[in-house]
Amino acid sequence: MPSVRLAGRSDTAVLARFRHALWPDGPEAEHRAEVERFFEKRAPAAAVMLAEDASGPLGFAELSIRPYAEGCDTDRVGFLEGWYVRPEARRRGVGRELVAAGLAWARAQGCTEFASDSEADNALGAAAHRALGFEEVGLIRCFRKTL
Repeated sequence: MPSVRLAGRSDTAVLARFRHALWPDGPEAEHRAEVERFFEKRAPAAAVMLAEDASGPLGFAELSIRPYAEGCDTDRVGFLEGWYVRPEARRRGVGRELVAAGLAWARAQGCTEFASDSEADNALGAAAHRALGFEEVGLIRCFRKTL
């Protein structure tokens, strides 16, 4: 079973790689800059968990506290901003351990609700959320128009 810990500044390179794998739009260097900014500011309303075993890093969960999330009733909601497990480490409980650590972190911050979202066409992500007990509360489409 993997161990999960709070990520630190020394994890910047691996977090940038994992973020780029999860959100491939844009270069890995942008993700590295985001991670560096995160560790410089280190807001108490945000955290990153890192799962690893003897083979090395396996995945991460990026967490925040939001004042609102779809389908939630409270104004302090733990939120799973990003969640990634290396393909070769999937289906071994790594994702479950990351989410469990995220839930524990949110409870420790005083949250009574935990939420997440996924792209509408991400069937794998939706299935993973459901497998961990998340309840789907809606599906939205976002639009924009250049002015």
